[in-house]
Amino acid sequence: MAYLVYVLCALTSLACAVLLVRGYHEHRVKLLLWAGLCFIGFALGNILLIVDVVIGDTYDLALFRSLPVLGGLLILLFGLVMES
Repeated sequence: MAYLVYVLCALTSLACAVLLVRGYHEHRVKLLLWAGLCFIGFALGNILLIVDVVIGDTYDLALFRSLPVLGGLLILLFGLVMES
């Protein structure tokens, strides 16, 4: 059951990223680009979480799945500071 929730979270993050980047290409609002890149990081983190669940107790990917999320948040923070 948890695996299904992780897959749905990854798909939702990916859908948000696609919609935000597509919105940026239509309207050229920089904040949409920063938010889209942030959600790409979230989607990568969720995909690595799925991989971590599939691998099981063999390897611990906690650090590797946290790095894309941190990168996405830093990109969004940079975008918010640069746009204000």
